[in-house]
Amino acid sequence: MGLIPLLLSNPLMFLVLAFLLLYSVILHEIAHGFTAHLFGDDTALRYGRLTLNPVSHVDPVGALMLFLVGFGWAKPVPVDFYFLKNNRLALFCVALSGCFTNILIAIISLFFLKSGLINSDSALAMMLAELVKINIILGAFNLIPIPPLDGSKIVMSFLPEQLQFKIARLEPYGLFILLILIFTGLLDPLIMIMLKLVYSLIGLFF
Repeated sequence: MGLIPLLLSNPLMFLVLAFLLLYSVILHEIAHGFTAHLFGDDTALRYGRLTLNPVSHVDPVGALMLFLVGFGWAKPVPVDFYFLKNNRLALFCVALSGCFTNILIAIISLFFLKSGLINSDSALAMMLAELVKINIILGAFNLIPIPPLDGSKIVMSFLPEQLQFKIARLEPYGLFILLILIFTGLLDPLIMIMLKLVYSLIGLFF
């Protein structure tokens, strides 16, 4: 898992795929901000986060994780839930939109792979296959219900406000918890469950 072996074997393909994967996580975050904007919160827009400029989005640790282990993140888009209309539905949609974006990228890439328009032995086919795989991983990883991942906010949208606040308090420590769980392998079973869920969803289209 990860792109380091590709860097050693084919540096040019690594650069192209790194660009595509970087924008996979950027589009993930833009989706959060755009969906929040649809529900009445323009915080991401005011902070200049609805842009494709990577400088506004790249998180060094998240980018490194993407290349090392195959899943990572960009800087979280700021969302002020106070301004969201229909707060519970908005929380659910804003949280889900990022994962949905990655799954959509995987579906579009799979469509081109299966369309017969691309030589299955070509470098483009190899890059699309890798793009599918890592976007599925990104979508599945972010569905895990551990703060600050999107899955925690999806769960929060169904909980009473008091429980929402308790879960939200874990967010400052969430990244450290996640890194420990990832590198100890304790998160692997949950990742596999989410991967099966996402593969099942994509299987509905193919």
